[in-house]
Amino acid sequence: MPTLLARCPRWVRRPWTAATATLALAVSLLVAVPASGADSAPGCRVDYAADQWTGGYTAQIRVTNLGPALSGWRLTWTYGGDQLVTSAWNATVTQTGRSVTAVGTDWNAALPSGAGTAFGLQGTWRSAAPTPTDFSLNGVPCGDGTVPPTTPPTTPGTPGPTPSPADCGGAALCTDFEDQTGTSPSSGWRFTAPDCQGTGTAAVDTAVAHSGTRSLRVDGRAGYCNHAFVAATADLSSVGPVLHVRLWVRHTTALPSAHVTFVSMPDASQGGRALRVGGQNGALQWNRESDDATLPAQSPAGVALSRPLPTGSWQCLRFAVDTSAPGLDTWLGAEQVPGLHADGVPTQDVDQQWLARTTPPRPTALRLGWESYGTGDDTLWFDDVAVGSAPIGC
Repeated sequence: MPTLLARCPRWVRRPWTAATATLALAVSLLVAVPASGADSAPGCRVDYAADQWTGGYTAQIRVTNLGPALSGWRLTWTYGGDQLVTSAWNATVTQTGRSVTAVGTDWNAALPSGAGTAFGLQGTWRSAAPTPTDFSLNGVPCGDGTVPPTTPPTTPGTPGPTPSPADCGGAALCTDFEDQTGTSPSSGWRFTAPDCQGTGTAAVDTAVAHSGTRSLRVDGRAGYCNHAFVAATADLSSVGPVLHVRLWVRHTTALPSAHVTFVSMPDASQGGRALRVGGQNGALQWNRESDDATLPAQSPAGVALSRPLPTGSWQCLRFAVDTSAPGLDTWLGAEQVPGLHADGVPTQDVDQQWLARTTPPRPTALRLGWESYGTGDDTLWFDDVAVGSAPIGC
């Protein structure tokens, strides 16, 4: 019998060690096929990105409908290895042998023409875990079992396409760091170490970039007094009433079980103490410096509603902070992360601590870097950063 997997899975702690092998895999399939049936898909695209370690993996999957509108969708594929799905979110996923089926939920079942939706899953493997390629949407193949030639993701030493100014939509802060002329951050950015400084460093990197040929690199070190950030000199105190941030981030080491921060925004409503984006228990989280509140709550159910930050590949991270009410949202790629959402309405295992403070935040600056509160070294790159009063896409 198929195994039914809940959309809000129990978090599985991953044993990250120095011997752990981490591999980020991405596959993109795009093909048009003839329609067959009133509610079938004549074309679809599937983006499958896996973060894999010895014995386990997570996968972010986005399906885009390239045909007529669908009132409900069902995505199927076959694993070529011994992968076993153990949990899933934003879709109901079942597995029989190597065959896997994902079905849309109440809120994402409809797929208009040209629209897409994202879901995720977590699983285990023993001997092999190759990327699947035989995706079908509502019974119609998205491909023929082979991966067609695509533009490969940016890798160290291989710059991606240069974005146009329109990518930022008139944002108050918009940079791809191509104006950086030396190895030390300049031209509107400066190194800073809030509270205390250790051995962490920051520099302009010309070997790794999401677009163009430059990015900001931070070598973060473990230990409370190893703060290393690159701060924008732009004053963001007038951006809003909803402050939108878009950045691309790449890092080498999975988020640890201990608390870490890689985005810090001084908050005028908290005497300059920061709103912080980072991780804990292996998943992304928000932290409020003034009272150490977290979003989501760090229970197993709360952590399961957040997401890991995949390693070894560029990730688009976006968030919106409401400066007129205590609310915020967070997106990782195309997915709005349910555990990183606060709208003033209590949500079990998510915002119990966050709602303890009702004063709206007022971020005044943006800092990118690394701050550890115990264990956890990491190397991070930041690129294509934008801040504005309107949503900024990836």
